[in-house]
Amino acid sequence: MTLEESLQSLSNHESFATFVFTIRDLREEAIEELHKADFETIQQIAGRIITYDQILQMAGYRILEKRFG
Repeated sequence: MTLEESLQSLSNHESFATFVFTIRDLREEAIEELHKADFETIQQIAGRIITYDQILQMAGYRILEKRFG
């Protein structure tokens, strides 16, 4: 089973959507941190935001939001 097939299968479960929504919330918290961050930590926080975005895209966040949000 490929990663895409696994994610497609998981997308049928509300508990997976809840997990993905938690990732979304962590991303939003990181964005808030970015506004308050000093120069030294901006790159680290930006890296976390990019990682969260990649996970959300792979998981099909928008579709999950329509289905379970």
